[in-house]
Amino acid sequence: MFTIGVLASGKGSNLQAIIDYIKTEKIRVKVGIVLSDNPDSAALNIAERAGINGYCIPEDKHKTFLSPGIEKKYVKTLREHGVELVCLAGFMRVLKKYFMESFTGKIINIHPSLLPAFPGLASWEQALCYGVRFTGCTTHFVEYGVDTGPIILQAVVPVLREDTAETLHKRIQEKEHIIYPLTVRLIAEGKVSISERKVHISN
Repeated sequence: MFTIGVLASGKGSNLQAIIDYIKTEKIRVKVGIVLSDNPDSAALNIAERAGINGYCIPEDKHKTFLSPGIEKKYVKTLREHGVELVCLAGFMRVLKKYFMESFTGKIINIHPSLLPAFPGLASWEQALCYGVRFTGCTTHFVEYGVDTGPIILQAVVPVLREDTAETLHKRIQEKEHIIYPLTVRLIAEGKVSISERKVHISN
């Protein structure tokens, strides 16, 4: 059984999508642990309802990253639960050197744009303001830059004339809930490799 750990700060909709996909598709993947920096994160409630271990390891709300001591707690907890792949699902902290080196090539993220366009926060709002015709979402490996890692899967979402930030974000999330669980499956099945920043997916 391939074990993943999910880090989430907010609603946990991608966590729920992964849990549902594992159950529906009966893939040999389990969520071993859910961790949050936010004690009020709905992701912890999702974990509890699914019978998954979930813990809050809080951090100063004014920091955009995990401090060294807190980062070590995260890594220790993930290792204790046998995590082979770390999945960031709306985790609002930048990971630093110790975490990255502890799970080299084994951290993935979902971002609500067609990277490399519109990295950072509120990408759907950036897309609307820029006037693009299409946006979407991207799963990617995590590296030291923000939203700069090798791209795994992408899904395209048209930007409609009547779109608001809320309606566009909702449609992007619907695609996220498709490609993130699929990304986890492909990695768990050993079908994903990287060569010179390019991700290759085998049949």
